[in-house]
Amino acid sequence: MARSGTSIRNEIRTLRFHHGEMTQQQLAEKVGVTRQTVNAIEGGKYSPSLEVAFRIAHVFGRPLEDVFQFVVESA
Repeated sequence: MARSGTSIRNEIRTLRFHHGEMTQQQLAEKVGVTRQTVNAIEGGKYSPSLEVAFRIAHVFGRPLEDVFQFVVESA
């Protein structure tokens, strides 16, 4: 039986770039979290709460699935 893993990928860096090169600090202020939290989410080191994920998507005016993707990887 093959082992599988999951991960949450995101398009935050790309979306920040396309929104006037928004900084992590600017996004953090709009969402109500710290810059370090945005950095960890963007880098895939931390999965945001559902509320924070929706707030991030709202800042960019995009549906949640355009910002975050749940990926199942099989080994």
